[in-house]
Amino acid sequence: MTTSTNHESHLNRDDMSVEPIVVPKADSPVEGPISTTSKPRRVKMRAIVQDAYGSSDVLRLAEIDRPEIAANEVLVDVAAAGMDRGTWHSMAGKPYLMRIMGFGFSRPKNPVPGLDVAGTVVSVGSEVTRFQPGDEVFGMSRGAFAEQAAVREDKLAPKPANLTFEQAAVVPISGGTAIQGLRDSGHIEAGQKVLVIGASGGVGTYAVQLAKAFGAEVTGVSSPAKADLVRSIGADHVVDYTRDAYLDGSKKYDLIFDIGGNNGLSRLRRALVPKGTLVIVGGEEGGSLTGGFGRQLRALVVSMFVSQRLTMLASKERHTDLEALRPFLESGQVTPVIDRTYTLAEVPDAMRHLEAGLAKGKIAIAVQPQSV
Repeated sequence: MTTSTNHESHLNRDDMSVEPIVVPKADSPVEGPISTTSKPRRVKMRAIVQDAYGSSDVLRLAEIDRPEIAANEVLVDVAAAGMDRGTWHSMAGKPYLMRIMGFGFSRPKNPVPGLDVAGTVVSVGSEVTRFQPGDEVFGMSRGAFAEQAAVREDKLAPKPANLTFEQAAVVPISGGTAIQGLRDSGHIEAGQKVLVIGASGGVGTYAVQLAKAFGAEVTGVSSPAKADLVRSIGADHVVDYTRDAYLDGSKKYDLIFDIGGNNGLSRLRRALVPKGTLVIVGGEEGGSLTGGFGRQLRALVVSMFVSQRLTMLASKERHTDLEALRPFLESGQVTPVIDRTYTLAEVPDAMRHLEAGLAKGKIAIAVQPQSV
């Protein structure tokens, strides 16, 4: 998703109809020798799995069957994966609206979490035309926290040669959300004054850099502990949200890109020029049922009666956005910001670090691929 609960979450996942990996029970018997009439033994791999919604304690490392690919999918040896707020929402099953929208009502439909992926193609489905074994790729998968993942062809792109696997793995969801929000929803133009609320997070670090690359004058809002990071990635001005009244109307912006999710519409509108645009990318307020959706829906209603354009972002997972990001990544105008890198076994610790709000930019998960 970028969900609307923080649009590093992605509720608009149209690949959830794919059958999930089946996680064997811990006490399942070991398979015996294969007879001439038996099905071939399933290849095993290590993965992080969760059997229920909850805190990071529901995440565990297990050995499961390698996923089978559909005709439009490729099998990827996962070199690295990315972790973002959307992964937390999928783990927690909150807001509950996510469950109704296809993530699984009482338990996760896909027991292997993780969306961002980077690695090497192992095999391709019969309908795949853009990739072949050996290609280095990055994109959006189902079950990225595993040694191998099945990924739809239309959610993958060739990995930029100048990026490491860890750098590439933290781009797809957050980078795609940022470019869709600025370009498609925000209609950003050179010379505009842009305010990025939540500038130090996963989406925010890409939004600041992309807005600068589009020729805007960028003000980033963050905590004082993360101000230096926001300044280092190119923000012209940095605002400390704990001290500065940055929405009091004393400064006006052509475009407000709100990832923080805690400001009321009236305050946000006060800081917009009369014909300005507000793009709400996320929000953690609103309770467990709908999360930030309530504020976004109110924005759409209010927008019908005012001169300002108030909109929300329902981000999509598509390879065309990764291709659009490529020139920015290859030129160095946009550089992935990685706070920390954890191993596959350390995913629960990585999630706790994310939950604590300590991450600057993105968290990478280094995975040891296992080709067969």
